[in-house]
This record gives sequence, C-alpha cells and structure tokens, in this order.
Amino acid sequence: RRLSALGPGGLTRERAGFEVRDVHPTHYGRICPIETPEGPNIGLIVSLSTYARVNEFGFIETPYRVVQEGLATPEVKFLSALDEQGFNIAQANIPLDRAGRLVDLMVSARKDGEFVMVNREEESIDLMDVSPNQLVSVAASLIPFLENDDANRALMGSNMQRQAVPLLSCRAPIIGTGIEEVVARDSGVTVVAKNNGVVEDVDADRIVVRYTSEETKDRPLGAGVELYKLNKFQRSNQNTCFSQKPVVRKGDPIQKGQVIADGPSTEKGELALGRNVLVAFMSWGGYNFEDSILVGEHLVKDDVFTSIHIEEFELVARDTKLGREEITRDIPNLGDESLKNLDESGIIRIGAEVKAGDILVGKVTPKGETQLSPEEKLLRAIFGEKAGDVKDSSLRVPPGIEGVVIEAKVFSRKGVERDARSKAIEEEEVARIMKDQNDEIQILHREALQRLKALVVGKLSSNTIKEDRGDKVLIARGEKISMEKLTKLPVKKWKDLAVSKGKDLKESLEGIIRDYQEKVSLIKGTFEGKVAKLKKGDELPPGVVKMVKIYLAVKRKLAVGDKMAGRHGNKGVVSRILPREDMPYFADGTSVDIVLNPLGVPSRMNVGQVLETHLGWASRELGKKVADLVSDLQRVAEARKLLKKIYESKKIESYYEAIPDEGLPLLQDQFREGIH
Repeated sequence: RRLSALGPGGLTRERAGFEVRDVHPTHYGRICPIETPEGPNIGLIVSLSTYARVNEFGFIETPYRVVQEGLATPEVKFLSALDEQGFNIAQANIPLDRAGRLVDLMVSARKDGEFVMVNREEESIDLMDVSPNQLVSVAASLIPFLENDDANRALMGSNMQRQAVPLLSCRAPIIGTGIEEVVARDSGVTVVAKNNGVVEDVDADRIVVRYTSEETKDRPLGAGVELYKLNKFQRSNQNTCFSQKPVVRKGDPIQKGQVIADGPSTEKGELALGRNVLVAFMSWGGYNFEDSILVGEHLVKDDVFTSIHIEEFELVARDTKLGREEITRDIPNLGDESLKNLDESGIIRIGAEVKAGDILVGKVTPKGETQLSPEEKLLRAIFGEKAGDVKDSSLRVPPGIEGVVIEAKVFSRKGVERDARSKAIEEEEVARIMKDQNDEIQILHREALQRLKALVVGKLSSNTIKEDRGDKVLIARGEKISMEKLTKLPVKKWKDLAVSKGKDLKESLEGIIRDYQEKVSLIKGTFEGKVAKLKKGDELPPGVVKMVKIYLAVKRKLAVGDKMAGRHGNKGVVSRILPREDMPYFADGTSVDIVLNPLGVPSRMNVGQVLETHLGWASRELGKKVADLVSDLQRVAEARKLLKKIYESKKIESYYEAIPDEGLPLLQDQFREGIH
C-alpha cells in the first residue's frame, strides 16, 4: 500500500520541490500525512491511509458514512477528492445518541478542505468519517496515543516498526490500539482457518482440521478435512527466521478466519514486535547520555530480546581446465579434529555447532603442474601421485559467525552419480512426502467410513463377506453390522456390503467407493509427481557439477551498540549492560529492565510514550490484583467483578463469563503480565 511519485513518467528527487512533497487537504483519509521516508524521498514515497482504495480510474477514494437529517446511517460511500466537494463532513468522534443521531447543535466539520463549525439548524451535515484511523496509515494507527506525539517522531515510529527483528519469544503489547490482530492476520505470516471446524490432530509441522460447517454437508469426499502445513525455520531474504507454531490444541473448536498458527512477530494472532518491559526515565551515571539506553543483564540472560538469524552458505564444485573439483572428506594437510563433523561425503552433519574457521563442506581443487623440489619428488615417489596435485578449497565459516547447522541441500547435475549424503537427503524428503500422502489417504478413509456408517451400521447384513485368502468370515449374513466390523473391513470388500431393506444402498455405496478411489489415485498421482521431480537431476549453470547449500542458525543476543526503539520514535543505542544489583530499584526491591533519558521526552514532544508507560503500569498492577484473586477459588466472584469494572465491555464480559470458575486460575500467569 505504498505510492511513489518517482520512476518512469514521474519526478526526480532533485526536481521535486516543497509543493509536491507537502501534505495537502485532499490527502485527508486518502494518503497518510505521517508515514513517509526521512531522507531525500520525503513526501515522494507515501502510504495509503487505512481505509483508502484506488478506484477503476486511478483516483484514491475514502469511505464516509451517510448522514440524513441528523441521523448517521449504516450506509457507506467511497468518494474521491473531487466527489466530496461541497459536502459538510463531520469527524468520526462526534457525539451520537443510542439511535445514531447527532447530539450537538454546533458540529465541527470539513467543507472543501477547510474546517468549519456548522449550525445544524441552518445547514445540514451530509457525511461523517467512518473511523478516527481513517486519517493515517496502518503503521501509524499501530501507535498508541498517536495524537499526543509530534508528527516528526510519529513518522520515525511508524517507519521503525518495519525494521523490528522477529524475536525468539515475542509478546503482544499490553497497550495496543486494537488493530494488532487485523494487521497480523492480513500480513500473511499466520495460518488462518478456511472454515468452521474441530482440530483433529496437531503437531509442530502441521494442523489437521475437520470441518463442521452446515454448508459442506453435501460436499465431495475429502473436502471436509484440511491439512495445514507450517513453515519451520525458513530463511527470509533479510536472513531472519520465518517459523510458524500452532496456537490450537487437539479437539479445539475453531471458526472461519481464526488464526490457528502464529508466524514470526505474532502472539496468539496479534502483532507482537517486541516485549513489555519495565522502564525508568532517569539519569544513571551518564550511561543514557544522548539517547543511550541502559539495559539490565537479566534481559540478556533470559533471552528477552534474543533473535534467531539464518545464514546461507554456498559451495560450488566446477569442471576446471586442470580437472574436476571434488567435494570430499579427504582433504590434504588436515587433522581429524578439523574433519570430525563431516560425513563420508564431506558435508557437515545437521546439529553440529560451528564457529569461525570451521569447515562446512570439504572440497579439493586440482593444482597446476609446478616445478618440484628434490624433497617433494621423493615424497611423491614414496606416497604416490595423489597427495600433491590437489589443494584445499573448502567452505569455511566466516569470521564473527557461530551457530548450529540446521539444514543442508545438495544439488547435482543430471547424469552425475549422487553421493551418500545427497541420497540420504532425498530419502528423507521422500519419507516426508510419503507421510503426508498416507495422512491424506487416512483422512479420506476415515471420512468414507463415516459416510458408510450412516448407511449400514446398526442394520442386518444380507450378505456374507469372507477374506480373499482362507475362509475367515468378516461379516456373516444376518449379523448386525457394527462400527468395529466396518473399520476392520478392507476397502476392496466395501462393494460386497449389503443390508436388508436397503433399496438405494448399492447406488450410494458405489458412489462412495468410486469417489474414494478417484481421490486416492489423485493423491497418489500428485505425490508420485513430487517424488519424480525430487529424483530428477537439478538444472545447474554451465560448468557446475555440484552445488551444496548449508544453513546456519545463529542466535543473536542483545549487545552494546544495538539499536532499540519504541513505537513513538523513541530510539536509542544500548550503551551498557548492567548486572541486576546495579540497576535502579523500587522500595520492594524490584529492579527496572531499562533506563531511558528523561531529556528524550520534552524536546521531542512525543508524550505518548509517557502515557503508554502510565497505562502499562496500571495494567500490570491491575493484572497482579486479578491474578491474586483468581489464585484463591473462594475469591473468583470478586475477580469477575473487578474484570467487569476494568473492561466495561459487553463482549469481553461475555468472554470471561464463558470461562468456568475452575478455568480462571489457569489464566493467572497471563493476568500477571498485565491486563491486555
């Protein structure tokens, strides 16, 4: 949702003056006045506002509620800057009564880009904004107390949210603006349920959901179950870690559109870019001079601001004029210590911990013929020709990096014999594909059995069904068919099922069997295609025989020199990491997590950060109160009263009412973190 005035047919940075870059009255609700880059592109690259859209003619439109004779109707109209001329447009936060009528006689409104006070007895209000968020972009509307921040700092705050590194364990903000959930869902990093259903099975790699929605009763076989695969420890283009984890359990009912797995920087379906920490605004030995940030050692020790980065290393073996390069474990002049983590193919094992200088992939390159000294000639004569004509050109870990090997990929040209590691990786991948195939067939089989159950279980069999080999009777004639017998019946025997008083049974049975067999052959065909693609050689550039990619997971802890920032443009650099006992503390001995400079607030005029800390502190203390009450089952009623008083929201009240008294104590850890 970004717009640019640069590029072909546009402006150049040098020629663009102030008029082009400036905020214009027609930007209201269409282009965000806050979110734009800070450098030479300021005002040339902008963002669309939250509810803005581009119409078929290329004009930006924004929505307004229609107001008729002082009544705000639910009708919404999208208007461009030209269309809204001549209308009196009221703001979204004007007082309305329960019926939706305007309360005040004098209403602040906009007309032709100017702010005017309208007397409703003399002039009518035609439209009103749909939401206060309408004015700003999504990034800016994630900033709490945005109206209390100076625009320059709000600009930095909205831009810096994009630069947040996904943390090892992130938390949703205690003080949010309410759109965190929408942003997380629309970002595409989470997994969203496509229909209403129940979680059949869940593990770290996938979620199986059985749909229960009414509209899918006459659905084709297999459409009632969905298998959601999760991405685990993938590398993003910025070398950050993209990993998804399920947030539902087996047996949980789920709704269409519900987040069932979190992605990076999300918690329980909410955007979670950082952590909720205890902040003190005070000077402390000069360590927060010029926006420096003083951090408590426990934040580093407890991995509060730790992130995982995935580094990719690549090694290519080529055909050279002197001969073919070889990926091998047999490297000249290296001891066993250097080779201990390499397998017989010369590739490092998964799970190995490596540091700078360690070999990831062993490779030898043929050496050109050189003039040999008499000593070398003697060595050649004793130890043979091989030792001297290759040099070590292995892939090593670059300086400053240490981590754990999490994946290795081997690409070989067609016709080149695959090494043991390449075959092992292929077999592992085939096994994973086969597991997915078997799971899908199993799900299909279970659903087909449910369909058969409705037709035959509890009825008397009019047929005797025997095993193919031997005379063992599976279902006897006249016997009542039970679910147990039906489950044990092989698929090829389904066609022999017959019940007394079952007129349309044959047709329905044939339909289920045909449907089942078609779906199974389709699943098998799809997976066979995947396996064939896997076994086929890889397309490599000319001259390249083999390519190996190694992926390293690097754990990066918070360190001196790192940049930290809040949502109000309050950024700084970590100057010192102090032990807990040296940090300022409260009367009860609680030490703070971070110390910020109090001079960073008045001149920057981003008072929103102070208001956020006040509300966050109130939320934390109220949370402790609620947690203490729910920990004692005798006082759960008191806790419910307090929660009702805190939220004053019917929706949240009904949510807590649905939780039984025994269930509330399970939430006490969540309450202690703060009332969200």
